[in-house]
Amino acid sequence: MSKVLIVDDSPTMREMVSEHLRYEGYSVIEAADGEEAIAKIQVSIPDLVVTDIVMPRKNGYELCRWLKSEPTTRNVPVIMCTSKGEEFDVYWGMKQGADAYITKPYHPPDLLAAVKRLLNK
Repeated sequence: MSKVLIVDDSPTMREMVSEHLRYEGYSVIEAADGEEAIAKIQVSIPDLVVTDIVMPRKNGYELCRWLKSEPTTRNVPVIMCTSKGEEFDVYWGMKQGADAYITKPYHPPDLLAAVKRLLNK
């Protein structure tokens, strides 16, 4: 069973994404921001990370850069799932190393398709 880390400062959003992924058979762990995510990743590396961008302490861009710069996590796929939907936001997210970019409000089938695609690479 693949383990997915959901990183979002909104408890409602974390719960919603977690529910969709658990329903599809994924193991899910949650973090409220990039700092908490890094602490959890250092204990147990997930198979994939879904992160918001705008969060306190460490934002999604910083988290993604950290993941992609660490030898043990550089191959962990990252999906940015955020309300920042301008063309530049998408460009910048991908420049930070994101493997996929989904704009909120998202359609659950789109997120699930991205998760499945990245985990089956």
